[in-house]
Amino acid sequence: MRRPGGALLVEILLSTAETLKKHFLNPSNVGEADEPRFIGRAASVSCGALVQFSLQVDDTHKILQAKFRAVGCDVLVSVSSLLSEAVVGMSTAEAANNIQSQSFVDGFESIEESRKACFTLAASALISALQEYSNAAREEWIGEEALICTCFFVSERTIENEIQNRGLTTISEVTRVCSAGGGCGSCHQLIQEILDSTPQVPNV
Repeated sequence: MRRPGGALLVEILLSTAETLKKHFLNPSNVGEADEPRFIGRAASVSCGALVQFSLQVDDTHKILQAKFRAVGCDVLVSVSSLLSEAVVGMSTAEAANNIQSQSFVDGFESIEESRKACFTLAASALISALQEYSNAAREEWIGEEALICTCFFVSERTIENEIQNRGLTTISEVTRVCSAGGGCGSCHQLIQEILDSTPQVPNV
């Protein structure tokens, strides 16, 4: 039985040096996901490492495939392999929320402090792929209301109403109230534009 995605991501944090070595010597999911694929990349200026994630997502926003290519150290390859296994079966929102909401780097006990940036690099590439998916889903949306947050399906009208009725002034406040912006973050600029243009209902 497949374990919940969150549990798998916790396992990444608790991975032993032996597990990391295994994934470096025999990494999972190397290559590119089948079409339609959504690609994200991240690079390190300091060490020259490069990682790419590609995702295939079904009509219910579940990740069917997650594959990667990496040029870098053993930690980067191992973490990318572990992440590619962990997110398959999750929704895009679950994957983004899990990766960004937990203190992964701080909890990675098996990795030297100086090399924890490798996890951040792999996670950034994966988030970038999720953002590409969200941007494409937003463009293809055919609903009556403009869709802003594709991770949690929050419309422009909903966000405007919450801003007006609750006096919201920041993206984090919008996220707390209606979840918009709490996933991959691709809608943050759109939410800020709504914040800037939506008049608030004055308190009576």
